[in-house]
Amino acid sequence: MRPVRAVAVLPTLFTLGNLVCGFFAIVVASRIDAPGLTEFAPAPKLENMRQIFSSPDPTHNLMLCGALIFAAMLFDMFDGQLARFTRTTSDFGGQLDSLCDVVSFGVAPAFLLVKMCPQFTSVHREAVWSIAGLFVCCAALRLARFNIETDEEDQHATFAGLPSPAAAAVIASAAMFSYTLRNEINFDTYDGYDFWFQRLMPPFAAILALLMVSRIPYPHLVTRLLRRKRSFAHVVGIVFGLMALWTVRWYSIPIVCLLYAAYPLIRYAWLPFRQAEKAPPASSGKVV
Repeated sequence: MRPVRAVAVLPTLFTLGNLVCGFFAIVVASRIDAPGLTEFAPAPKLENMRQIFSSPDPTHNLMLCGALIFAAMLFDMFDGQLARFTRTTSDFGGQLDSLCDVVSFGVAPAFLLVKMCPQFTSVHREAVWSIAGLFVCCAALRLARFNIETDEEDQHATFAGLPSPAAAAVIASAAMFSYTLRNEINFDTYDGYDFWFQRLMPPFAAILALLMVSRIPYPHLVTRLLRRKRSFAHVVGIVFGLMALWTVRWYSIPIVCLLYAAYPLIRYAWLPFRQAEKAPPASSGKVV
């Protein structure tokens, strides 16, 4: 056994920030009274930070839980960048990062899934808990596989399987989207949306769990968009894209997360058909 002699302070603090956000996401989700989600009422206006973090409103707590998962994603994104920038990458940092990711992107979104689908839970209690357990297990398996198969020399251009932060982001953004709809549409429309949302979200979460342990290649967006020098038009396009996403963020974020999870799957499923079209026709063997 080799004792740990030194630890990079700044990257480790960011990694622990990821863990703290995931932990408090679970705390916030635990405050949700499940039957309250089935009773529609206008969300109260929140004027200060204390009200934001202590509101008893169930859909507000769903939104806050989702926001904390996204905050954990930011910490997770920057801790690795800081470690590489300061040249302090280590096995300790990699293992700590995966342990924190299991909480923030495995346990927290799975618990959020159970809390935001009370109608599904009342009808199929064992099913929704089983799906949540499947999500946690697949997140842990995906992170363990990533640790074994990845070394410091990898360029991280693609991931084998859906990254666990992206899978968690789909569930978190759905919770935030529900809060937005509740405050912007009338009761009848929201009630219809909520009925289908609570019944379709658990099976969709099961698909996300399977995508995490799949071998479908997913692009590393930070590597593709931000690293290396790019053209001026590329930078301008990123700025305009970010401004557009921020303008309608409560609607655009769920769509972007869903497209990131679905597009590589559709492309991977369509690949055999494309290869069959490009393959040369087999000769009949007849001599003319």
